[in-house]
Amino acid sequence: MGGVLRAESVWVETFTGLRMDRFVKLVRVVRERGGDGPGGGRPWCLPLADRVLLVAVYYRANLTMRQLAPLFGISPATVCRIIQRLGPLLALEPAPRPVADVERLWIVDGTLIPVRDRSVGASSRNYRFSANVQVVIDADTRLVVASARPAPGNKADAHVWRESDLPAAAAGTTVIADGAYLGTGLIVPHRRRAGRLLLRGQEEDNAEHRRVRARVEHTFARMKNWKILRDCRQRGDGLHHAVQAVATMHNLAMTR
Repeated sequence: MGGVLRAESVWVETFTGLRMDRFVKLVRVVRERGGDGPGGGRPWCLPLADRVLLVAVYYRANLTMRQLAPLFGISPATVCRIIQRLGPLLALEPAPRPVADVERLWIVDGTLIPVRDRSVGASSRNYRFSANVQVVIDADTRLVVASARPAPGNKADAHVWRESDLPAAAAGTTVIADGAYLGTGLIVPHRRRAGRLLLRGQEEDNAEHRRVRARVEHTFARMKNWKILRDCRQRGDGLHHAVQAVATMHNLAMTR
């Protein structure tokens, strides 16, 4: 059975949201990480570029494996193996270490992602079974610099931040967050005390804080164009791999 989708410009740009030159860079990253090696059995029936396209389409469109199989002319079982093999290889590069005398501003926030795996998520305030995913972006470039492993959606953002490896990754960098991160050492808005109004300078600080912090909300909106983050059917580490892969593709799409 012949497939329809191939790693050609018209299909890549339509189904992944990446320009062809960015997709080529993504394929190169996967190849350098060993993605073109044997899968532990028979040789792959698709070339590496088509396999990377398959994974990107899966994350972008959130189609089922039965739907993807005829598009690429392979079986659903092969689709599953390709996603399990290549998904982790699309992981985000570790955040660069702080450079002396260079000021950097990062922004952190959490978003709830609906999941099916009961071992990953929990009933949360959006009335769905969700996982809390913490993401850090660079305020200047709007690129994702780090993400934490998913936590149950009923955990507070400050609690998830403390338990993750993000504080270590952000050491030496100025990080701002919303009021949910009070007591974490991050820069949060001024709080109004009962019966007391904020000073004019504090109101202006909060307005500027909101203006800058909105960039992480815009990043979440762009990342959720990859529909795997709107309803993740993956189990175990599948959501973590999906978030990392989407962050990588988001960064490639944002890079000029």
